[in-house]
Amino acid sequence: MKKITAILCAILCATASFGVAACDSREKVIIYTSTEDYNVELMQQRLNEQFPDYKIVIDTSKGTSEIASIILAEGEKSDCDIVYAEEYGYLEKMIAAGVLDSIKGDYDLTKYVDDTVPATVNEYVLPAIRTGGAVIINKDILSANGIAKPTSYNDLLDPAYRVSDTKKLISMASPKASGTGYMFYYSLVKAWGETEALNYFDSLTPNVLKYESSGSNPVKNLKAGEVAVGFGMISQAVNEINSGNTALEILIFEEGAPYNLYGNAIVKGKKARQAVKDVMDYLDAEYTDESNRAFYPEPVLKGKNYEIANFPTNIVYADMTGNNLTAKEELLAKWTH
Repeated sequence: MKKITAILCAILCATASFGVAACDSREKVIIYTSTEDYNVELMQQRLNEQFPDYKIVIDTSKGTSEIASIILAEGEKSDCDIVYAEEYGYLEKMIAAGVLDSIKGDYDLTKYVDDTVPATVNEYVLPAIRTGGAVIINKDILSANGIAKPTSYNDLLDPAYRVSDTKKLISMASPKASGTGYMFYYSLVKAWGETEALNYFDSLTPNVLKYESSGSNPVKNLKAGEVAVGFGMISQAVNEINSGNTALEILIFEEGAPYNLYGNAIVKGKKARQAVKDVMDYLDAEYTDESNRAFYPEPVLKGKNYEIANFPTNIVYADMTGNNLTAKEELLAKWTH
């Protein structure tokens, strides 16, 4: 039977209509992630180099909330083997639902910064990324619209950011769809109290182009010149600045930079496959360090001090204590935009 199968595969490979891909017999490992394109590109390159005998497929078509919804709905039946750089709140939800494999005892978690391994996730999640947020501006668009550089969140309520019903100059991700959007929401709830924060977003909404489905979109909108202000990720803005986009500038207001933690997890029932475990081991042993050095220098691994050009130093972070699944579900229930 094996000989017949091999012959059939050879025939298929020789047939242009099927192509070589039809005969790729390598074991497949599927990773779901919503991380940035430049991180995906490097990770794909490194995984291909490290595991030539495996076919590593990185699916970037879904946002953090959609990834969580799929894993929660499908569990062990999911095509996904590893969830990469998923926001901790969603990971907590998956843990509670029993759709992740335990990694208890498999890894040395003491090498990670203490707050990246809270008790709520430490038996299931490997830390990957800490990403701070900031108000990112496109100085050229501000100037073209005669708007001064904002110095506070309240400055963003100025009607000047609402040029028309269809041209609004602020971009933010929806807290219901994006961990990036939620971290801004949560940080202002912590800084001002729930009522004042909700009132603020009610007042801000008329100036928002739309609440995006991905936390990467505000900086992409800034890059495209579609908006003047984006509630975005510092790391993504720095990458754009270092790529030559001098119009962008990073602003951190007195409330501090909100931040999110993102981690990696294995979908229930998938750890038994050696290929999946091998990939997870590599992420822990090597790739988290490399990606942090290249793109995400905010502290994840103890004793590591990375330097990236134009990355803000001595960042004062917002108070994000208490940012857990219960708090998230309660606050998202009150978000109406």
